[in-house]
Amino acid sequence: MPGMRSGWPGLQRRRLLGLAPGAALLLAGCDSRSPAFRNTDVTGADFGKGFELTDHTGQVRRLDDFRGKVLTIFFGFTHCPDVCPSTLAEMAEVMSRLGPLASQVQVAFITVDPERDTQDLLAQYVPAFHPSFIGLRGDEEATARTAKAFRVFYQKVKGKTPGSYTIDHTAGTYVFDRQGRLRLFVKHNVGLDPILADLRRLLAET
Repeated sequence: MPGMRSGWPGLQRRRLLGLAPGAALLLAGCDSRSPAFRNTDVTGADFGKGFELTDHTGQVRRLDDFRGKVLTIFFGFTHCPDVCPSTLAEMAEVMSRLGPLASQVQVAFITVDPERDTQDLLAQYVPAFHPSFIGLRGDEEATARTAKAFRVFYQKVKGKTPGSYTIDHTAGTYVFDRQGRLRLFVKHNVGLDPILADLRRLLAET
C-alpha cells in the first residue's frame, strides 16, 4: 500500500481531529429521545447534502446514485500511514461480517489529496481493501467544496521535500441511509460491533 510515516505530533493532530467532529455532530443530531444508535446520531443534520466527484473508474458520481443502499463515506488520502488504511481495513471486516447484507452497503473513500491521488492510484489503493469499495476524487476546487459541504477539515503539513507532505484531516465516517439521508457519524477506532449494529439497524429500516 502507498504510505509514509509522519512524526508523532502529526499523528496526535489527526487523532484529535477525529474527536472534535463527533462532539459538534452530537449537538446537531441530539433530541429528547434516547439514542437508538450506538454511534453519533446526526439524523436531520443540515450538511452532507451531496457531492459530485469522479470515481476510480472515471465515472461521475453523485449522492443520489447510491439511493437504495446504505452508504458510508470517509475522507482521507492514500499516503496516510495510519488512520485511513485502518479505517478501510475495518470497513472491509464489517463487510465480511455482514455476509449477504454487504451487497446493500457501499463504502466510499473521498481523497483530500487530489494532487497525488490520481484516478489510477485510487483504482489500485481503494479496491485492494475490498473489491466493492470505490475511491472518489475531484480537482482542488471540488475537493474543497465537498469538504466544506461535509464540514470536514483538512490541511497540508509540509514534509522534508515538496512531495513528502502529509495531511491533517477529520477522522470519521459518515453514514447515509437508503434514502440518501445523513444519519450517523462514526468516530475513528470505535470498533466493529457498534458499526455492525448500526448498519444492520439502517438496513432493516423500511
